Amino acid sequence: MENNQKIYLDKVVEFIVRDTKIDHDKEEIQYPFYPFNRTFLFSLFFPFSSIFSSFSKYCKNVYGLTEDEVKYVWNQYKDIILDKITNK
Repeated sequence: MENNQKIYLDKVVEFIVRDTKIDHDKEEIQYPFYPFNRTFLFSLFFPFSSIFSSFSKYCKNVYGLTEDEVKYVWNQYKDIILDKITNK
């Protein structure tokens, strides 16, 4: 992966993480890429595979990412969000 590409993808991760709303008191999470801004309980956050399709479509439509780029962004995003949930 080229340096400029990685910089761009890391910014995409940053934007999506910033737009993900986590409410630790209610144990809810709201994803910017999920239709209708639906809120999920943390317990419904897993497995990630249930939201990957919406995430992939969002990244392709909004940021113009390829399938490989989506996978990179997804892995980074998933790790950061898990950390935010478990290490509030």
